[in-house]
Order: sequence, then C-alpha cells, then structure tokens
Amino acid sequence: MAGRKTQTGGSSFAGLEELVGHRFRRPELLELALTHRSASYEGGGGAGSTAEVVADPARDNEQLEFVGDAVLGMLVAEALYRRYPGSREGELTRLRASVVNRRHLGVVGGNIELGRWLRLGHGEEASGGRNKPALLANAVEALIAAIYLDGGIEVARAFVETQVLSPALPQLEQAMAEGDTFSGAVGDHKSALQEHLQAAGMGQPKYALTGQTGPDHRRLFQVEVRVDGTDGPPLAVAQGSSKKVAQQEAARLAIAVLTARNENAGAMA
Repeated sequence: MAGRKTQTGGSSFAGLEELVGHRFRRPELLELALTHRSASYEGGGGAGSTAEVVADPARDNEQLEFVGDAVLGMLVAEALYRRYPGSREGELTRLRASVVNRRHLGVVGGNIELGRWLRLGHGEEASGGRNKPALLANAVEALIAAIYLDGGIEVARAFVETQVLSPALPQLEQAMAEGDTFSGAVGDHKSALQEHLQAAGMGQPKYALTGQTGPDHRRLFQVEVRVDGTDGPPLAVAQGSSKKVAQQEAARLAIAVLTARNENAGAMA
C-alpha cells in the first residue's frame, strides 16, 4: 500500500497495537482494517492521472468489516449466554443487538482513539471522517476481523470482552435487573427494533404519523410502525408528546410483540 495518497494519523501502528493488546504478525492486515474506501479510490491513479478510479475491494476494509461483524456477533452471543444462563432467547437477542449496534461500536472506536490511525482519502479527511461514529463503528468491526485472522479466536475474544462488552456491562446489568431489555440497553428502542428485525431477516422498520390530537401546547402524536414493504396491521401503535417520543414507544411495543411471537412459536415447536 506504499505510495497511496491518503491521510493517516501516524506512520506506525505500534501505539494502536498496544491499545489493542496484540502485536500483529501480519501488519498488512491491521493496515487494511484501517483503510477506508475513500483511500482506496484515491490510491488507484498515478500523479496527474485523469482516468476514472474504481475502488478495489481488496484494498479497503469493507471485506474485513463483513468478517468482523460475524465474529463480533458470535463472541458477544457466547459471552451473554454464559453470563445470563437463565435468560430467554429474546432477551439475549436484544442484549446482543444493543452491544453490537453502530452507536455503541462508534463509542468503542472513540475510546481506543481509532480515528487517529485511519487511512482516509483527502475528501473524507476534510469532512471530519476521523470523528464520524459510523465510520469508526465500521473500522472497529474490520479491526476485530484483522485481530481474529492474525491472532485467532482467543485473541479476538479478549479484545471484544475488554473493549466492546465491558463498557456496556453496567447498562446491561441495569437492564436485566429492571427486567427492561426492550430499551436496547445500550442503545434506544428504535435502534433495538432495527437490530431485532435485521437479525430476523425481516427488513427495516417504517414509521408513519397517523394522527394528532389535543391543543397546540399539549399535542399528542400517534405513530404506527410496521415492517417496510409488508401489508396487514402494523406491529404497534403508540402516542407521545412528540413524533420522536411516539416512535420510541411504538418501537418498544413492537419489540414486545415480536418477542411474544417468538416465544409462542418456540413453545408450540
């Protein structure tokens, strides 16, 4: 990857390896995990070239992100299974979704200062890419894949438990103690519903405002949520003092409906 026209936070990854807790035998894996697509695009042409540049998937971190997503999901699922042996599948699914969601992974990326090590194209650099939560979340998944491929599953497990799961544990414990895993624990109701639907292969949630009542100073908004592209009744309907509040409540109710369906189906199997 030498000669690539990218912006990087440093010439050596030794500091990041120390934070990660793993010295890479194949440092090119770590470099690839930190290479954003924008760097791949800009690195395709020589100086002064006007030819169209097409990104090479083997030169950015998106394939590693794909692998890391699977490794992360498996390791978090196993950790939750061992930590909460008496929990139902629906509870564990919601807890896992709250740990692996983009919001939390973005925080994890910030905690280990991953942004300073990213390889970005000039445009992404100028737009503040180093601090974008979504970009950091993707890089965390790619980093997990690189750790797994270079050091094996136990090294990846140590990183996930220390850097991803441990910061979320206080909120997970609170959610379990209060019996409210519907909140997404680490995220919010809408995030939890989206993760729940994605995990079940059901598509995206779609919210619609269906009514407003009350005077201006005490307005109530009614919102329904359904799986996008499906017919029939909505998953849930809720009211709130704002559209956002109503959407959150509708998402919470929808998760409860889906969980009840899953548990009923399991009981009949």
